[in-house]
Amino acid sequence: MTDTLRLDRSSALAQLGEVYDVLIIGGGATGLGAAVDSATRGYRTLLITSGDFAQATSSRSTKLIHGGVRYLERGDIALVRESLHERGLLRRNAPHLVRDLRFLIPAYQWWQFGYYGGGLKIYDLLAGRLNLAPSGLAGRPGAIQLVPTIRTAGLKGGITYSDGQFNDARLAITLAHTARAHGAALVNYAAVTGFQKSGGRITSALVVDEESGREHTVRARTVINAAGIFADCVRRLDDPETAPILTFSRGSHLVLDRRFLPGETALLIPRTADGRVLFVIPWEGRTMVGTTDVPADRPEPEPEPSEDEIAFLLDHVSRYLDCVPHRDDVLSTFAGLRPLVRGKTASTARLSRDHTLLVSSSGLVTITGGKWTTYRRMAQDAVGRAAQVAGLPARRCLTESLRLHGADGANPGWREFGATDGEIAEYERRYPGELHPRLPYSLAMAAFVVDREMPVHLDDVLARRLRAAPLDARASLAAAPAVARLMARLQGHGERWASEEVERFTKLAAKYGATGR
Repeated sequence: MTDTLRLDRSSALAQLGEVYDVLIIGGGATGLGAAVDSATRGYRTLLITSGDFAQATSSRSTKLIHGGVRYLERGDIALVRESLHERGLLRRNAPHLVRDLRFLIPAYQWWQFGYYGGGLKIYDLLAGRLNLAPSGLAGRPGAIQLVPTIRTAGLKGGITYSDGQFNDARLAITLAHTARAHGAALVNYAAVTGFQKSGGRITSALVVDEESGREHTVRARTVINAAGIFADCVRRLDDPETAPILTFSRGSHLVLDRRFLPGETALLIPRTADGRVLFVIPWEGRTMVGTTDVPADRPEPEPEPSEDEIAFLLDHVSRYLDCVPHRDDVLSTFAGLRPLVRGKTASTARLSRDHTLLVSSSGLVTITGGKWTTYRRMAQDAVGRAAQVAGLPARRCLTESLRLHGADGANPGWREFGATDGEIAEYERRYPGELHPRLPYSLAMAAFVVDREMPVHLDDVLARRLRAAPLDARASLAAAPAVARLMARLQGHGERWASEEVERFTKLAAKYGATGR
């Protein structure tokens, strides 16, 4: 592998006429993980996604790689054990993207020490040798030291434990780089519109390049449907009469200034009015609060939080902080839809986050459900089953110990980009200056991702390659014209293109709350 490898859309488009062992539909966590798994097994692999990489749910998470404390409370031991194992593997294989984050569960009643403390000791035991740090108890002074803004009235102390924190969209791009480095082809903004079959089995997919409108026929020995919230849409292309298996839950987040959580310890609110846990997390120099669990009736890549959800989050966090946030303090909001496999319960908060694997009579392999933490295991299961369906040579999964792109020798200031010191120096020399005073990014970083990470639109840069929009919606909007001009220059577009992209991004920034303050 080499750090100088670029993601190149034109080259990938030129390869659509070739024959593939594995075609993967979906460019989120599971699809990209499957591309890495398939390519490292030596299968000829193509991934296509109808929007950008991680455009939907996979860039809109709570930024945690975790076992799931609330799943433990419900007795879902198998899911917690698997998640904790995968958390440890990812911490080891992507140390530049995943870091340890300490949490405090505040105790305002004495019984909470025993109840939550005992549960977290089981959490430690389930993690085994891959545990990040042991849980423990903190007295009142210790809890205040860890979270200086915590509500002190009635505070008895707290329980501490550790989980993993990560940058979801950057991990997605890292997986794309890793898959490409091992020979996979990847194309964003390409939509599957149908399948061709022989003897009732899928032999090829009809694909439309959404940028040019050109149609392609992609031949493959097996197809993995990893389309996330759109998995049922792909299943209906295979069989229009198939019954849906997914229901959706919207999880919304809001971003506040760092002064609301000035330390390095996150806060876990153990029970909200709708029976969820709530996280208050230090993130990229900000404070992030999430998440809600509201049923949604249809899949959409860029949903918006409702004002009721924003009020719900502000209300609950204000019960635990002496530094109380108000609506005008919100810098940005974002939401994502969880693809949940249908169950008998009416509450989406109680549906399992475990994954489901299905194979249709035509050989379409569908992998859905799950969460970011278990993406690697989901990919392993999907690729292994697809290889069986297609009769591919049986090959061992290698991803348990696979170091991801940029994991070795990452520059501290650019640790999430996988750039070499020489590349960083060259980009900083050619593109000096900051993106915006309220954003932690430079023009050099913007130029780097435009050059090397296959963004097609301005929002690919400002919402995902760089997390500007979810960090500070208004600041990202202010930076948009300069980044659009830079992107146009580097990609050979004209002034009209740059103007249209700013207009397009303005609409998206409004969804993040750019016009809401």
